[in-house]
This record gives sequence, structure tokens and C-alpha cells, in this order.
Amino acid sequence: MAKRDLLKAKENKNDEFYTQLSDIEKELKHYKDQFKDKIVYCNADDPFESNFFKYFASNFNALGLKKLIATSYTGSPIVGKQLSIFDIEGVKSSKQKEPMKIEINEVKDFNKDGAINILDVEYLLKNDKNTAKPLKGDGDFRSKECIEILKQADIVVTNPPFSLFREFVAQLVEYDKKFLIIGNTNAITYKEIFKLIKEDKIRTGYTNFNVGMFFVVPDHWKKYHHIDEAGRKIARVSTSCWFTNLEVEKHKEDLILVKTYKGNEDEYPKYENYDGIEVSKVANIPADYKGVMGVPITFVDKYNPKQFEILGMASSAGYSKEVVGIPFLGDKDARPIINGKNTYARIFIKNKRL
Repeated sequence: MAKRDLLKAKENKNDEFYTQLSDIEKELKHYKDQFKDKIVYCNADDPFESNFFKYFASNFNALGLKKLIATSYTGSPIVGKQLSIFDIEGVKSSKQKEPMKIEINEVKDFNKDGAINILDVEYLLKNDKNTAKPLKGDGDFRSKECIEILKQADIVVTNPPFSLFREFVAQLVEYDKKFLIIGNTNAITYKEIFKLIKEDKIRTGYTNFNVGMFFVVPDHWKKYHHIDEAGRKIARVSTSCWFTNLEVEKHKEDLILVKTYKGNEDEYPKYENYDGIEVSKVANIPADYKGVMGVPITFVDKYNPKQFEILGMASSAGYSKEVVGIPFLGDKDARPIINGKNTYARIFIKNKRL
């Protein structure tokens, strides 16, 4: 069942993307100290294709990693060759998409060329039979085999299928793992994910929330931005961002508030179905308002738990006391209503400084 669900997610949802190395480098440079002496597990990554694997293998010593593990699953789409390591003795060609496990405990000048880089990783994979091995099962992150590997890990870093994001995060929480992963920005509105955000157990990363990222996508992908020099299709996914439970310094900084409610009441209409005011832009959060404010979900990217309290969220998902967090004064639609019209999803907050 797990394998069938995973393949269905990829075939029907078309959400199996390969992250570009530049986007990985841009984000991960902020966490270097948090990776020292840690076991990193990339559990949704074909090591032969994944830039996550390439990044950690290339920076194994610079980050001071204890171990790097990557696993892939049956049916991963072919998007081109990232590493020239197809001819490993006893291992089928990566193009056959045999589920694989690669485990690296050290990276040194294996090929004796006077430098330590990705070429040494390729040399290691080709010459050490214990480094790359086929998995016994299909490589699904929910399989017993991959869960046993997960138990060894300190930090999971990957780009899981967006359609399985809830399940992926739930597993990481269940096994109490640190993680840095990419997901759809709309995941903020998922009940399970929002609960973690509210409790400050998950937060967005450093990459600008509104920018999105470019991904290498399979050849069958119809909509794409351009084709790169290697002939691979590159598509921009605007609704994508990093989620993590690692320390992120920007979430410890106060949001500078320049607007005031007093004297500008007309700019902040009151909701008809909630006791709160509408703040249509994060930049317009008033510095002097003590009550409940409804702000766009982009607020999460600026959220400092010491400055604000998240009370709940109102969205089109329907009314749920657990999610909304404040008294609901309406009769059906959970979205905030102004002048008889629904607004977009809103997060309810209060200013702790007041």
C-alpha cells in the first residue's frame, strides 16, 4: 500500500521535484554550526540525482558531519545525471531506479589528486562496496527499513513529495527528529502543521517566503520556466519554502511596527464573525493595538514568538475550534467576513509587548 500511494502521489500530483544546488547552498549556509558532529539523513533523495546528497558529501568536512545517509525509492523520475557513479560493482545502473542506500562516514583525498571534493565521493562509491548498497525494500520513507535508518539520524534534510508533506512531518515529530525540509507554503494552513507553528515547534527558514524556488522537474513535466545547459527542465514553484525546527535567528528578531491603530481606525475594519480587526498586510500591523488581529499567512515568515502570540487561524478549511483558537461568531464559513464578504485565510495574533 505504501509503495502504491507513493507512486500515485508522484504520478497524479506531479510533485516530485529536484532542488537546485544554488537554493540548497543559499539556505543551508545559515545552519553550519548546527550540523557539527551530526548524522544527516536525506530520506527522499536518489543519491545519484540529489543535490542535497551532493551538497552534504561535498561539504562533509566543512560541516563537521559525523555521518551522511541517503536513500531513494522505487520509481523516482529520471532527470539527468548529477554524479557519474553508475558503474558501481554489484549495483545496478541508477537509471534503473533501484532503491539505494548510501552511507558515508568520512571524506578524504581518496583519489590522491591533492584536493578533497565531490570527485573523492565518486571514488569512494566506486571502490568501497560498503558505501552504496541496494535497499531490501522499495525505499519508501514509511517502510520499516527506512524508519530504522531514521532512528539513527540527528537531522533530516530533504525535499519530500508535497502531497505527502503531512505524513512526512508527522513521522519526524513522532521520532523526535530535527529537520530542514521544503514544502508548499500552503502547508501552513494544514491543521497538523499549523498546530506545530502555533506551538513554535516548526518555523520557516531564511529564504524569502514570497520568492519561491526553481526545481529540476521530470521530462514529462508540461509547464516549465526554461531548459538548462544540461537539457533538464527547470520550473519555478512560487508556493514553496523551507520548514525547520532548527534555530533560525530571524525568528528571534522583532518585527518593526510603524503603523498605529489610534487615529487610523478606518484602515482596520472589524470582522463580522470574529472579535478582531483585519490587517491586510503584515507591514500594516499596528503597534498600539492590544486586541486580536487577523493577518495574512505570510506573517509566519516574520513570526517572533516573544513578540507575538498566535491564537489561531481562520481559513476555507471550515470551522474547527482547535484551529481557529478564538470564539467563532458565525454559522458556517470559517473565513473572516467583512461587509458580508469573505477574506483570504487569516492568522489570529496578539501583541505580547502590550
